[in-house]
Parts: sequence; structure tokens; C-alpha cells
Amino acid sequence: MISAALILGLASGCTDTCEVTHSYISYQPVYTTTEEIRSSLDFLPSREINTPGRIYYKDDYLYINESGKGIHVIDNRNPRTPNKLGFINIPGNYDLAAKGDFLYADSYVDLVVLDISNPSGITEVTRLNGVFENFDVYSGLWDAQRGIITDWEETMIEEAFESDCETGNVLVMEDALAFDGSAAFRASSNASGGESTTGIGGSLAKFTIYDNYLYTINSFEMQLFDIEDLSAPETGSIIPLGWGIETIFPYGDKLFIGAVNGMHIYNNVNPESPEWISSYEHVNSCDPVVVQDDYAYVTLRSGTECEGFTNQLDIVDISDLSSPELFKSYQMQNPHGLGIDGTCLFITEGEFGLKFFDTSNLDELELVSHQQGLHAIDVIPLNDNLMVIGNDGFHQYSYDCETGDFKELSTIQITSL
Repeated sequence: MISAALILGLASGCTDTCEVTHSYISYQPVYTTTEEIRSSLDFLPSREINTPGRIYYKDDYLYINESGKGIHVIDNRNPRTPNKLGFINIPGNYDLAAKGDFLYADSYVDLVVLDISNPSGITEVTRLNGVFENFDVYSGLWDAQRGIITDWEETMIEEAFESDCETGNVLVMEDALAFDGSAAFRASSNASGGESTTGIGGSLAKFTIYDNYLYTINSFEMQLFDIEDLSAPETGSIIPLGWGIETIFPYGDKLFIGAVNGMHIYNNVNPESPEWISSYEHVNSCDPVVVQDDYAYVTLRSGTECEGFTNQLDIVDISDLSSPELFKSYQMQNPHGLGIDGTCLFITEGEFGLKFFDTSNLDELELVSHQQGLHAIDVIPLNDNLMVIGNDGFHQYSYDCETGDFKELSTIQITSL
């Protein structure tokens, strides 16, 4: 039971009280035992995509996260006719990364290892229990005795309370998370290296792999896993990162961490112990980052979760990693994710679609194409094939950085719940 004191009114010196009946909505946590969650992982027939999250590409196959529920597996050997093979049911899954024949995914507080050598028959190999106790949105949602909060149950309750006889205000209401009248009250719960090939994630990734290590981030730290034995990862060091951490992008032997207030650069020459080099700061805003050569491309997006009102692209000169400097900013509409391949820069603009820029002249970016009429969240550009995920579909395009040609290849429709 969540305990939250809701004080709506208290008249100083009042001694007369009356009993009144109030109606309110109470939200009670629904717990699922860790045993039930862990036993429900299964490879199921393909299904509709409803709430897409991360996208990941490896060896001609796509893995699209169904936010909080699992992973869709798609044969993409022919981008014109992608074929859904099945769905990996993984409760509490939001992120993923793969190397060799193994895919690593979170399941609430656990790290799950899957054998993907047969994409039509994926199986669980092992899992590390409880390693993400403080992982991002899961923090505070795990109770060792009752399990994990997997839902909230809404109940309309009528109760009698003591009130101020003159004003009628409830004096104190305890042991509920409630909404009374038009006022809303909220309370928080108290409850790529190596011989094996590594896949490619989008710019919003919180999982990535370099050498023999899997790197995972939450909002304030980085958790490492030694995956020298791909089928049996071991927990590694935990590195504090500050606050508001959002994304991780590997480039060469460096790690670029996107945060609400900027970008952090880490030296990863020693993969088991990344070391901070420098930070580039900007106003608070949602902030993924991708890197190519001497420049980092950072999008800033307004949104209540980021407490910012800026929509722009920052191009940051990182030729001196110890002292990154803003090169130039470009106004955007509502940028979410981005990807770069050669002189092709792609930026997703949410409900405003997808933009394709030519970066040959960073002083004057050229808008090559603006695809409207679609919703775009994140992208993966690879070998002239662009993969785009949004709330309305998974879209693929062919592109040519020299000629600017840009053609739609296929779409997998997404059905919103």
C-alpha cells in the first residue's frame, strides 16, 4: 500500500468538526511476482506493433522494442518486403543490444541473454537477476517481498472524513494516492569491437556494446557488463555520470553520453573503466547525440519531461575532446532522434516528419528532403538504407548522399492501442 498524506485544508484554531462523504479516485499498485515475470519470457508468433520504442539492426534482421512488453523480430534481408518472424515476450523490456549470436535485453530489474542464432526460434540462455534495481523508470518499483509494480489499478472510493464545519474542507486523508475534485495530487511509489559482429542501435539507445563490454545507462550512472563469454555476462563496474542521463553513443574508443543539460565525453581506451574527458553544456532539453569525425550532432527538444523549450540542432566541434565548442546551431521544429552517414544527416521531428540534410557545408546545411505526413522518433542510416520508427509505422527509404535521391521502400503499419 502506498502511503501519502493529502492535506486539503486546515483552519488554524478550529475546534468544530463535521463528518462528510467525499468521492475520490485511488490508484493502487498492482504487483507481479518476479517468478511470474521471469517465467513468462517466450518466443511467440508475430503480432501488431502498438507502442514502439528502441530499434536495433543486426545481420539483416531488425529488432523493434514494444515498449515495456518485448521485442518484434523482423527479417529485413529485403528492405522492400520486411517479414515479421515473431515476438519475444519480455515483460518490462525497454532496451537491447546484440553481439555475435546473443542479444541482451532488460526485463524490469533483470538482464536477459537470448540466443538469436535462429531468428525464427529465439530462446533464453540465462539472466542476471536484480542487476537493474535502480535502473531508470524502474527505480522504486521493486519490492523484494511483493514483486514489481507492473500496473496501477484505478478505483472510485467514497469515504467519510472529518472536515471543517465552516469550510467543508477535508482535514487529513491518509493511505491513498488520490485525486479529489479538479485538483490532481501525485505521489511517487516508495515501494564495436572484437571478432563477433555487433549490431547497430538508434540515437536514443541506453544500451551499447564496445569490445567485450555491454554498457547500460540509467538517469545517473553507467552499469558495465563483461561479455567476453557472450552467453554468460558478468557484472562490472558502476560509473556515476551526474544527473539527467538519457542516451549513449559509441564512436571509436570514445563514449558520448547525452544528458538533459549537455553531452559528456568519456575515454574508453580501457573498456572496463571509461574515464571522463569533458562535457559540453546547454540549456535543459531532451538530448540525443551522434558523432562523425570532428563533430558531434546534438538535438535539443522541448518537452515536459526535459523541462526545456528549445528545439534546435547543435553542431559541436570536438576536434579537441578536452574542450568541445559549439560550431553552429540550427532551428528545428521538435527533433527527437538523429543519424548520420557520410554527408547525409537525418533528423526525426516527431509529428513534423523526417528531415534529410546534406552536411557538405556545415555553415549552411542544405535541406535535401522533408518527409511529412508521418511520425518519426528515431533512425538508423546504414549502407544507403534508412530505417525510421515512429508512432504510426516503421518506414524504410533508400538514399544517396551524392545525388540526394531519397525513395520510400516499405512501411510496416503500427496500430495504436
